[in-house]
Amino acid sequence: MIVLGVLACAAGGQRLSDEEVRDAQACVECHPDHVREWSGSMHAYASEDPIFRALNALGQEQTDGALGDFCVKCHAPVAVALGMTTDGLNLDALPEAVKGIGCYTCHQIEAVEGDHNNPLRLAMDRVMRGGIRDPVKTRAHDSAYEPLLDREQVESSDACGSCHDIVTPLGAHIERTYLEWRQSLFGRNPAIGLSCGSCHMQGREGVAAEADGVLLRRVHDHRMPGVDIATTPWVETEDQRAAVQELLDDTVSAFLCVQPSEGDTTLAVVTLENVAGGHFFPSGATADRRAWVQVEAFADGTRFWSSGAVDAQTPLSEVSAEEDPDLWRMYSTLLDVDGAPTHNFWDAADIERGDLLPVQTTLDPNDPTFVQTHQSHQVLIRGDTPDRITMAVRLRPVPLDLAQDLVASGHLDAAVLAALPEWTLQPTVLEWTGDVPVGPNGLSCVPEAPPPPG
Repeated sequence: MIVLGVLACAAGGQRLSDEEVRDAQACVECHPDHVREWSGSMHAYASEDPIFRALNALGQEQTDGALGDFCVKCHAPVAVALGMTTDGLNLDALPEAVKGIGCYTCHQIEAVEGDHNNPLRLAMDRVMRGGIRDPVKTRAHDSAYEPLLDREQVESSDACGSCHDIVTPLGAHIERTYLEWRQSLFGRNPAIGLSCGSCHMQGREGVAAEADGVLLRRVHDHRMPGVDIATTPWVETEDQRAAVQELLDDTVSAFLCVQPSEGDTTLAVVTLENVAGGHFFPSGATADRRAWVQVEAFADGTRFWSSGAVDAQTPLSEVSAEEDPDLWRMYSTLLDVDGAPTHNFWDAADIERGDLLPVQTTLDPNDPTFVQTHQSHQVLIRGDTPDRITMAVRLRPVPLDLAQDLVASGHLDAAVLAALPEWTLQPTVLEWTGDVPVGPNGLSCVPEAPPPPG
């Protein structure tokens, strides 16, 4: 558990020791806002995350230890660099300062030597690198400018993204966020200037340290929201939850269009577009994401038809195509060497990319790499004539069936199941009613505009 301690600000005081400079607690007094924001992040939680711990423990068992540091070199990179762990199974015995992805981890980056599985080279010295070109000197530690930590520099995405692309020991590229970004409009066109930090570490006016002589600058938000939040008691959880919701709400736009009914059948068209993601939606470990569209139809106040109305105790994978033929699912599937689906990433030799929302590659429709970032799905509503239809995009960062399997195997506390988050993207919460006018395309749409062509 992160506990924000109090130390005298070292800007004009004593120099931090090697052990102290690695400890976020030594950063609190001079950098209280940064540490508070970080303390609620999934970076701070990386070594504590019970899903990570459960999967790592299971993977070590099933591979007879051959999994090695595959997981922990990303979830506790400083501990690995110091030789304090080789497999992540002894994390409880390690000092808090070397767990997770702390201040020291990122601010020690001096080079990126690959494009996946954490290829970062850490200096492991007392020079704290950052995005400020003219840092104010402090006795606490030496300081240096590093473009890899400057969100205004496109190469800063290399430092972030190369840890967020994962290739399994059997060669399956199971996380592709960095590759998606590199192939996107933002990665291919540096002039646009949107790095990972542009969205996930938005800036504000402030001071980088609360000490004499420090200037007002543009500083980075260190909450780094994505889609995951802590599932055990942790600091800043509600603030982190709000940051994740805000980020998700900016990502996808939606249209709900309805064709006038013919008898007891009504055609509805759901259109989604990835308008603000610098990568696919969903992204990251897409085999462990569960995004889907919920559509419901009502007549005289009674729901008579639905698709994707999945309750909190039901894994999405248990909803069959026969049971819900109109269900729009957005996630991937890991495949083992025999082509069979698996939850175990250490067994994954391939990945079957699901029906994900792509990222914009170029604004020029004549460019051969141009892709439509919107997708439309048709659903046939049968049984009555609706006077109201609702929709929403929902997202689970962790599949319920995976967590249930880990509980059943004894690797995960059952209490975690109730804490797994489920998000509803608020801009996709739409309601169509029968009085929405029909447009020139023969559809009545919410919002009252036709969806993108195609």
